[in-house]
Amino acid sequence: MVFLLSIDTQFNSAFSPKKQLYLFTSFIEMNADSQNLSIKQWSEDDRPREKLILKGKTALSDAELLAIVIGSGSRNETAVDLSKRILAKAENNLNELGKLTLEQLMQFKGIGEAKAISIAATLELGRRRQATESIERKKVTTSKDVFQIMEPILSDLSHEEFWLLYLNQAAKMIKSEQLSKGGISATTVDLRLGFRRALELGATSLILCHNHPTGNLIPSQTDKNLTQKFQKAGESMDIRVLDHIIVGGNKYYSFSDEGLM
Repeated sequence: MVFLLSIDTQFNSAFSPKKQLYLFTSFIEMNADSQNLSIKQWSEDDRPREKLILKGKTALSDAELLAIVIGSGSRNETAVDLSKRILAKAENNLNELGKLTLEQLMQFKGIGEAKAISIAATLELGRRRQATESIERKKVTTSKDVFQIMEPILSDLSHEEFWLLYLNQAAKMIKSEQLSKGGISATTVDLRLGFRRALELGATSLILCHNHPTGNLIPSQTDKNLTQKFQKAGESMDIRVLDHIIVGGNKYYSFSDEGLM
């Protein structure tokens, strides 16, 4: 535009006002087209799929990886730009992105049901991989060990779940299992089922774990009462209750670390 506005008087005299307007409009359209290239028109190094092949998956940004999952954008927006917009809505945090429902994902222009399902499925695979890697670290000696196992399972949930980790005499985890599932602020827990399972597995100790979907890590009085009930029941069965972990987002609270056990 600056170039056109600074054209000398010879150009002005050579073309009629109508012709000058046509040339000016053509320049603006050409400039706009150059700024809205489709991914196929990008340099090969900048296309997400080709970039992954040439440079490896670690070279791609979150938006580029998400663009591969989405597959395509819309007429006015590339898959990468659409991905950036989705990530921005999730505060550029993959944990927050994992909390979005299919309905919330489909609110983005260019994301239909199929693409929303693809995004959700991909994030779920990542969560399960992280959970599997955590479970393979079987010896549990600190609250952080418990958090590393349970955070991938509980951190993205919009409802409460109560889990038990069953350990043997060597503090190695035999199994982790969900004991109950509830609403946003509470879940009903049956102690008998938990201890029955402990006897079946031959566990000598337990670790309690549940999540607070709100992210508030402060234990409620109900949490404290439940912990005491587990401890008393465990004493009568010679099964130690080592800790109670509350997971909220990417943080946790340990009853043992805080001197409540």
